Amino acid sequence: MPKIKKKRMGFVIDMTPLVDITFLLLVFLMFTTKFKSEAEAEQQFTITRPYASADTAKLPERDLALINIDIDDKNPTDTAFYFGWTNTTDRDTIRDTYPDLPDELRQRLQTEMLVRVDTNTLSHLIKATRAVNQNAVFAIDADKDVNFKYINTVINILNKNNQRVFNYVTQKRSGEE
Repeated sequence: MPKIKKKRMGFVIDMTPLVDITFLLLVFLMFTTKFKSEAEAEQQFTITRPYASADTAKLPERDLALINIDIDDKNPTDTAFYFGWTNTTDRDTIRDTYPDLPDELRQRLQTEMLVRVDTNTLSHLIKATRAVNQNAVFAIDADKDVNFKYINTVINILNKNNQRVFNYVTQKRSGEE
């Protein structure tokens, strides 16, 4: 005859520690996970910036067209633009062959290497210098007290005349050779 089997007793698991551990893991993962911001999710390209270094090259002795920006001596609130060449043949060729130049400027070009100009004349002289001498190097020499908007004006004039390579004339720091 079959024996009467005892009913098996099930075991009961207390769920409280299991829930505590689950929430601890969830909190740990939330603190250690870095979520993507909207800006990072939208940016699908990388920007590679060029390395910058100080250029210690000296300006050439020949074929240099120099644009000076200085505070006007007569009116300290005004800024004056000057244009000059190291190559006298370029200056003479421009003076003799370009009819757009005003007569007063043409006369000053006979005697002066550096002439005071306005922005329109500066644009004409840059264009003429590029036409006369393709190897001309342009340099901007500005007083340190000149407002940047005047330097930006000269840069825009150079860009308008397709002259996108130019130098800045700077003073060497003390201790440099």
